[in-house]
Amino acid sequence: MSHPFQAFLWVVYPYFMLGSFIFGTIIRFAFFHPSITAKSSEFLEKKHLIIGSILFHVGIIGVFFGHIAGIFIPKAWTDALGITNEMYHIFALSAGGVFGLMATVGVYMLCIRRFHDHRVFHASSTGDLLVILGLTAEITLGMLSSFLISPQVPDFNYRTTIAPWARGLFMFHPDYHLMMGIPFLYKCHVFFGLLIFGAFPYTRLVHAMTVPLHYIKRRFIVYRRRPNL
Repeated sequence: MSHPFQAFLWVVYPYFMLGSFIFGTIIRFAFFHPSITAKSSEFLEKKHLIIGSILFHVGIIGVFFGHIAGIFIPKAWTDALGITNEMYHIFALSAGGVFGLMATVGVYMLCIRRFHDHRVFHASSTGDLLVILGLTAEITLGMLSSFLISPQVPDFNYRTTIAPWARGLFMFHPDYHLMMGIPFLYKCHVFFGLLIFGAFPYTRLVHAMTVPLHYIKRRFIVYRRRPNL
């Protein structure tokens, strides 16, 4: 690929997606707050929803924070603490494998449920279908990159390529050359991950920003049996 295209792919496109995420979220909360909801289909099918949803949410939270740690903790810091590259990767693959497997099983259960159960499918919007397909593709790409491609390319280290590039985005000095030599599936994983971030404010995913902390202090609701007349 030409260098101008690479520059667009790893400099312009990421800022466009991140800008869409930030400003889209602000606009959604400021002007369309009543539309922020996770429309439930529990009354249509409950068993697979509960299992898949718990696995997906617990898994994706672990995977998300694992990505944050992998990106924002430089290799030099762990080296200074005496943590070798092998030790780091063993821990990352072990923890990431557990949470990644949970997220994978959960998202596949939710995806199959969304498309296979005719009642759930017909009650779903186009956005619902695209979101679950996007999440399924992104998680699949991540698992394939980590556990299939990474062992085949032992010289590749995302901590010296993808992580510095990602940190450079937040420092407004990204080096797109770092992304040019990484395996193709990793590029796809990053590309679709940014696409999900860009689409985040305009889908049901935005409900993840509305943590119901007020429930902690909410008074209990007391139900009383209606007396027989």
